[in-house]
Amino acid sequence: MIDQSTVQRIFDTAQIFEVVSDFVTLRKRGVNFLGLCPFHNEKTPSFTVSPAKGIYKCFGCGKGGNAVNFLMEHEHLDYVGALKYLGRKYHIDIVEEELSPEQEQRKNDRESMMIVNSYAQKYFSENLLQSNEGIAVGMSYMRERGFREDTIKKFQVGFCLDSWNAFSDQAIKTGYKKEFLVKTGLSIDKEKGPIDRFKGRVIFPIHGIAGRTLGFGGRILKKDPKAAKYLNSPESEVYHKSRILYGIYQAKKTIVQNDKCFLVEGYTDVLSFHQAGIENVVASSGTALTVDQIRLVKRFTNNLTIIYDGDSAGIKASLRGIDLVLEQELNVKVLLLPDGEDPDSFSRTMSSSELAQYIEKNETDFIVFKTNLLLADAKNDPVKRANLIIDIVRSIAIIPDNIIRSEYIKECSSILNVQEQVLYTEIDKIKGHLQEQAWKNEQRSNIELQAQEDSIINQSIIRADNDCDLEERALIRLLLNFGNEELFSTKNEQGEEEIIRVGNYIVDELERDELSSVNETYQQVFDEYMKNKFDPNFEAKIFFRDHTDSKIVQLAADIMSEPYQLSDMWTRKDSYLESEEMKLKEIVPKQVNEYKGKKVKILLEEVVQEMQQVQESGDTDRLMELMKQKMLLDQIKNAILKELGRE
Repeated sequence: MIDQSTVQRIFDTAQIFEVVSDFVTLRKRGVNFLGLCPFHNEKTPSFTVSPAKGIYKCFGCGKGGNAVNFLMEHEHLDYVGALKYLGRKYHIDIVEEELSPEQEQRKNDRESMMIVNSYAQKYFSENLLQSNEGIAVGMSYMRERGFREDTIKKFQVGFCLDSWNAFSDQAIKTGYKKEFLVKTGLSIDKEKGPIDRFKGRVIFPIHGIAGRTLGFGGRILKKDPKAAKYLNSPESEVYHKSRILYGIYQAKKTIVQNDKCFLVEGYTDVLSFHQAGIENVVASSGTALTVDQIRLVKRFTNNLTIIYDGDSAGIKASLRGIDLVLEQELNVKVLLLPDGEDPDSFSRTMSSSELAQYIEKNETDFIVFKTNLLLADAKNDPVKRANLIIDIVRSIAIIPDNIIRSEYIKECSSILNVQEQVLYTEIDKIKGHLQEQAWKNEQRSNIELQAQEDSIINQSIIRADNDCDLEERALIRLLLNFGNEELFSTKNEQGEEEIIRVGNYIVDELERDELSSVNETYQQVFDEYMKNKFDPNFEAKIFFRDHTDSKIVQLAADIMSEPYQLSDMWTRKDSYLESEEMKLKEIVPKQVNEYKGKKVKILLEEVVQEMQQVQESGDTDRLMELMKQKMLLDQIKNAILKELGRE
């Protein structure tokens, strides 16, 4: 466990904008910042970061919280892991207390797998740089490829010894469980024991946006026709090949600075570009480009240049996949390298400035590139030419922006020597088909979408079946926003004047009438406020915003970010409108009584229902008891209505 003083220092130091902007491109909007939500797919930004309140909130999917909560959600870290991340980011030394057996047991599989990956990365890197075999085989290969040691260390490149189980045995001796070695794919379970998946390979660790090792890619160095040249970690809880881009952690800041991202194919392509001084580059690691990878780029920039090998035979096959990029509204350019060159080899033939100039001069808009490429293949064949036009039009049709689409139509009309109207007619046909398909898909998922919307509106956190949800939430809102505000003063038993504050009044009223919530999260807020009500330094808003329980953090973020309307509680005084804070003396007692009234109403309904059942059973004694209860509840109900002015 991390000591409380260190936790508090981390919370005091961490800036929500700085933390979130490492993962999401944010643009200033008034006093807040706005961006595309990283937790769900959206085209219109609804993800808001409020530096003043120290929270983030998405008004599309409903997620919200503080800096620690964001890292837990986005990077799938536990609470301690998120604190450690912030400790590293803000150079805060973290002293951990020894975990109890119960706390150790609570660590989930995912975190254990991350820890195993981190160990493996360090093990492989030490092998490459320090072991005899690593230096003789692995480093020799890297030096032959022209990589400097600083580049190798920057990407934490390593080497797995050419032994069936050297890594697996060492990991188990060090204390790592075979279960997690197998789940991460580092080891393969066999009858005689686990063996190393990456034996005899140079290892390229694959990092997430936060820099944690998610998986590995290994290149074989021996000639073995039966073995794959490159081998990746299998899909697991922590590694999803289609959702990550190699080099994104090392590239993200430069991508934002340059507002541009270069996409290459392999690991060594990325290393070579970095070594040449161009750092805003990532690799798809040999996979066809996926929507998740495109969205990952879009978090940092809308400008993508895809670099193809000069002799790549798969360019035409990959063109269809790039249409996905256009659908995501990115500006796509293509750079075709000279014959026989790949990004790795080509980047070593010139200086950093020369390489940058070459790219700028030779990169081409994707639609134009595709048109010229297919046109060269079609030549004078009318059938191929007709298919070419349909293919190009299909790509243009999926571009969402009308202005960009019209510009491409003009350019393609000129290149293809086809009237613009012909292209527009074909586009209208395709768009009509796409709209029809979209409508059908929308109808299929309509029930699911409605359920999601209802969940966002009615359930920001997991709530129990709670008839008093609105009233209890309103009380919590008053606790967070106005808990320390003076409500009124009174005389205590010693005749001294005592100030009653909003928060103390609310929790005292609930305790006096023994009122509790069926929602565990709400009740925890009431209980913890009661425990801290005499602490003069207690600030409910900060306390619950920075809580260790993610449900409470979500609740605090929801309440802090939602607008509140006083409706009929607002009154106009001459030329100004009274603020909510000015009317607390009216609002707070009224809200407490509204809650009490709702509770009494529920109890009355339960008593009446039981009376009906007892009448049928003929239990006269129980019936008399219930009638007395009902009379008492009616009296309480009438008293509350009188307080509310609703007699």
